[in-house]
Amino acid sequence: MTDLPTDPIGAGWLCQAYGVLPLGRLPVMSQVGGRRATQVNEGFRLETYTEAMRPAAEPAAHLQFHLRHEVPHLEFLARLFERMGRGIVQAWIAAEPTGQYARRASFLYEWLTGDVLDVPERLGGNYVDVIDDGKLVAASRDRVIKVQRWRVNDNLPGNREFCPIVVKTEAMTRAAMLDVPRLFDELTVEFGEDLLLRAAVWMTLRESKASFAIEGEADRVGRVQRFADVMARRTGQGDAPLSDAALAGLQQEILGGRTTVTHFGVRQSPVFVGETVRYQEIVHYVAPAADEVSAMLEGLQVFLEKTQGQSPVMRSAVAAFGFVYIRPLADGNGRVHRFLVNDVLRRDGAIPDPVILPISAVITDDAGERRAYDRVLDQVSRPLMQAVREDVVFEPMQTTYPDGVVSNFAFHGENQARPLWRYPDLGPHVVFLANIIGRTLTEQMREESRYLRSHARARAALKEVVEMPDQQADRVLRSIEQNHGELSNVLAREMPVLNQPGVWIEIIDAVSQAMGNGGADAAVIDRYRPGRPVGR
Repeated sequence: MTDLPTDPIGAGWLCQAYGVLPLGRLPVMSQVGGRRATQVNEGFRLETYTEAMRPAAEPAAHLQFHLRHEVPHLEFLARLFERMGRGIVQAWIAAEPTGQYARRASFLYEWLTGDVLDVPERLGGNYVDVIDDGKLVAASRDRVIKVQRWRVNDNLPGNREFCPIVVKTEAMTRAAMLDVPRLFDELTVEFGEDLLLRAAVWMTLRESKASFAIEGEADRVGRVQRFADVMARRTGQGDAPLSDAALAGLQQEILGGRTTVTHFGVRQSPVFVGETVRYQEIVHYVAPAADEVSAMLEGLQVFLEKTQGQSPVMRSAVAAFGFVYIRPLADGNGRVHRFLVNDVLRRDGAIPDPVILPISAVITDDAGERRAYDRVLDQVSRPLMQAVREDVVFEPMQTTYPDGVVSNFAFHGENQARPLWRYPDLGPHVVFLANIIGRTLTEQMREESRYLRSHARARAALKEVVEMPDQQADRVLRSIEQNHGELSNVLAREMPVLNQPGVWIEIIDAVSQAMGNGGADAAVIDRYRPGRPVGR
């Protein structure tokens, strides 16, 4: 929640005056002090102004200060307008019918509340943007809608039911500028397109397995393979999986035939994220009510349509994390969440077909990144649960919902949660995902490509010693790796030629020399020396 400064102005003054606090933190807070100063802490700014900048002690003046000098915060404004009612804004626009901030406030009031104001006869002035695209991610210029009613340019990137905000902090702006095509091109130059495309099959499977590992189910081989197949076939293909029909098809393919879900697509039951500790349910996040999900998914689709041409990294982060907070499915939300990262990157032309970035592998392989993943999800879930935990109830009787879900979970805090559900700040999520994508391209994919190149050399060297099909050669290399360079009894029985005097030693030497060629791959040579520990 927002901690107010000692002598607040702008949004802080309005919070204090109306007893309204957003659950998400205000990105900018302002106060009056002895001298002009700016303090930045983890992307949040505290601005100190001199006495000369203090607005008049009336709501409209502080609302104008918020719109002009701070970062407009939709969750805060939704709560404020609900509390203050229409009178303040109506009086302001009547008094200043040509004022740009009065017109912007009037538009936002109607957009956020659905309540219609009276338009003054003398309304005028040049068209102005609703939000400043220097402070927030806004609709692309060719997607802006002129609204004659208030003479404003509607450049909000979503709809009323779901419009995530992405504050343009220094960290977010830098993250959004990550040049994914350039990083991929560097890999292509280093390893060649053919090798990278051969690596795509492994990367798809790796992403699937790591995605399940995030959910604690990495050992489910059949499910891992099924999800890998779905990713290979569906990424960047057909309609974006945000409509009910597209989601239903994707979910059915992901879950397969053996599932308790009887209705695929948008859920018809309540959903929460939690765990059972000593037979007691611990709730970490409550998702929006089922009857609000379709409109919220439409808002997410609107975001993707209105931000066309902007940063693929930013768009993929908003699509993936926006989806996981809406949680529109009865089951499979986490997998679709991670699928969407690659799907948006592919559709935006940032990665070519058939490459799948194994982003989940970076998260699962690094304990620090896994904690960072949990922390970024907490950006929305933690303040929400702090506010509504008392509204979570487990009823004594179970309810069977139309989609086959049976649950005794009930939630009575929708009104308190709704503004945060609709207008979450996803800027930190962009920063997180950019780091993961960058590490995927510079570490995971480079390591695997290097390994595949070395493996190809080792296979060719092995076949110079003993002629055999590629499949058998791979079997020998795998055995060398698994048995620390020793000839296994199983392999000796399968291929008697390996028992001939000197053959095995010649194979090991040839493989070792092949792995050492080129310098860059010398570190992996020890995988094939007898008695050495295996590093992979």
